[in-house]
Amino acid sequence: MAKVYFTKEITEEALIKMYEAVGVELKGKVALKLHSGEDGNQNFLRPDFMKKLQEKLGATVVETNTAYQPSKREFTDDHRKLLEKHGWAKYYDVDILDEEGNEEIEIPNGKQIKKDIVGTHLKNYDSMLVLAHFKGHPAGGYGGALKQLSIGCASRAGKAYIHSGGITDDAYKCWDYFGNQTEFLESMADAAYAVDNLFKGNILYINVMKNLSVDCDCCAIAEDPCMKDIGILASTDPVAIDRACLDLIINGDDPGKEHFMERVTSRNGEHTIECAEALGTGTTDYELIEI
Repeated sequence: MAKVYFTKEITEEALIKMYEAVGVELKGKVALKLHSGEDGNQNFLRPDFMKKLQEKLGATVVETNTAYQPSKREFTDDHRKLLEKHGWAKYYDVDILDEEGNEEIEIPNGKQIKKDIVGTHLKNYDSMLVLAHFKGHPAGGYGGALKQLSIGCASRAGKAYIHSGGITDDAYKCWDYFGNQTEFLESMADAAYAVDNLFKGNILYINVMKNLSVDCDCCAIAEDPCMKDIGILASTDPVAIDRACLDLIINGDDPGKEHFMERVTSRNGEHTIECAEALGTGTTDYELIEI
């Protein structure tokens, strides 16, 4: 049974408290993976929110270029300008993992894809903290730890490869093949396994349930939050933490939960969790420990 720690407090100090609750010390050169927000998005977690945690870990904030168009995050030069606009450059020297190209991670047991394509800078890190803003997603149904591992850590080419179900790594051609929802979700689960396995024993997950919109931080025009903030969760298990987040919504009494879960279920978003569990990335059998 996986342990998932939970607090209703959403503060800089709570982030540190949740990291410490997990009881795993991330060693060596630490990558802090997060979503820096598309231009125009109003819901992404702001850069000052995780500054104290970043300082405690001595971590490097890492991001990746995106594959969709139009976007201010598609190419490194524009991406850095947006990082400046959103305030990230004020606090951090952000490492764009695929700035200098791609490398592949094999996934021998992948259900849909047999490789994950990531940025060459990923190999420079010994451990990783995946800090996910938990919210909905127009394609995946929801976005949490598993999405940050897969789409979030994939390079621009890797994102194209996942979205096309392993047909192409061309960001312009991949959308011609994007449409089979099951293949897309299974590709995400495969890619999530690859990164989790790469850092096995040196990776942990924090999901922040704040600004709970049905849309992702990658949406330039995103719907405003439909639910009240819930809290922060932390675990060493990406499957358990995502399952726990959805269960908190399902079992809660917020009237906005039906709208949120309609987004999840209409995209069959929970299939990603099922596939990730089947691959051995984690378990849906968890204990929620409130701090």
